[in-house]
Amino acid sequence: MEKYRNPFLTVDIIIETDGGIVLIKRKNPPYGWALPGGFVDYGESVEAAAVREAKEETSLCVQLTKLLGVYSDPGRDPRQHTVSTVFIARADGTPRAADDALEVAVFNQAALPEPLAFDHHRILKDYYSPCIKK
Repeated sequence: MEKYRNPFLTVDIIIETDGGIVLIKRKNPPYGWALPGGFVDYGESVEAAAVREAKEETSLCVQLTKLLGVYSDPGRDPRQHTVSTVFIARADGTPRAADDALEVAVFNQAALPEPLAFDHHRILKDYYSPCIKK
């Protein structure tokens, strides 16, 4: 008999600041630059998880402003099938790397770092699309 499996629920946060968006350099595999984010805890809403993960990884208190979308391609995370709810948020202050973040920095669209982990290049392409209302 085949064991029933579900995708893992995650969140990613595009944190807007006056200088651009906040990205973290991952401390753990898969390596690369990424949007702050992580797994939703049992009993936690995706909104609460987004605020928590943003604080844990960037030391910033964020205000969620919009839902960008849901990303569910089974290959988006090389570790397992994840479904991510992606929020746009606003924060003031200076980000500081913490938790799973080795580094944290603010980037504008013209100077995004490489490589980007997961499917974050696609998420940021959607975010910067002129067809998406922010």
